Amino acid sequence: MRKVDVLNLELARARQRVKRAETSLNHAKEMLDEGCGVGINLALCSRIRLEQRRVAEARKRLMKIAITGPGTR
Repeated sequence: MRKVDVLNLELARARQRVKRAETSLNHAKEMLDEGCGVGINLALCSRIRLEQRRVAEARKRLMKIAITGPGTR
């Protein structure tokens, strides 16, 4: 497999990781808006913080992969 193919595969995986994290974050926010009760809302707030970190980490990884691409060497 060529280096460019490997890079494209890594970029696709990173984009997919960002999309999944964003989807999960949006789902948690929607559940919070439903107002299920204090205990559940506290758990959802914790989940939202976790998902926000996942989104940020996934975006950071995507940018790192994109920066190290073949056009930058």
